[in-house]
Amino acid sequence: MDEAIPVERQRSTGGRVQRTVLHETIVNHLRDMIIEGDLAPGTRLHEGQLGEQLGVSRTPLREAIKYLASEGLVELVPSRGAVVKRFGAREVQDMLTVLQAMEELAGRLACDLASDAQVAAIRATHDEMIRCYETKDRMQYYKLNQQIHSMIVALSGNTTLIDIHGTLQTRLKRIRFVGHEGPENWAAAVAEHNEMIAALELRDKDRLSKILGCHLQKAWERVRSIL
Repeated sequence: MDEAIPVERQRSTGGRVQRTVLHETIVNHLRDMIIEGDLAPGTRLHEGQLGEQLGVSRTPLREAIKYLASEGLVELVPSRGAVVKRFGAREVQDMLTVLQAMEELAGRLACDLASDAQVAAIRATHDEMIRCYETKDRMQYYKLNQQIHSMIVALSGNTTLIDIHGTLQTRLKRIRFVGHEGPENWAAAVAEHNEMIAALELRDKDRLSKILGCHLQKAWERVRSIL
């Protein structure tokens, strides 16, 4: 994670498109550092140090940090500056409880509304995720895992549900990543996803809703000991 971000070496005359790409690149890089624990909860984000490490200037770095603050991954603390958000056990449990209820509902709606093509797209993403599991590519596995949850929620067609789910899922990124630590936890999460996809393909909304609910309950059980 110490390598400079190549996009920064683009000339500043590239216009809005290059600036947008640079912003997204820095945001994604910092977000991954937070998810993987390279920037641990409570860590102060020193713009000078991070800028040198990533090979970016302070202005785009500051904008990226502000964006991560809007996602709830970073706190802007008076007199301390930007700090990686630290969530307490009760706060995490509350968010997972709400996320569970939302995904249970989304699973039911998805079974009623999804087209065959949409279900096939989720199956393809799931299969790619399994390949990442087999090669132990944990970060890419995690990203595909979260994408599958978002895809199922998107099939609900409920924009309010989609928006609120997206907000909570972003705030829980580091917590959900930690939930896959250890071969036993990781294997259990994969088994749950296999059941999830099977239920979706059968359009068994009661089964899918139950699996999603249990999946989120077990996510809490896997992370509560470290909070």
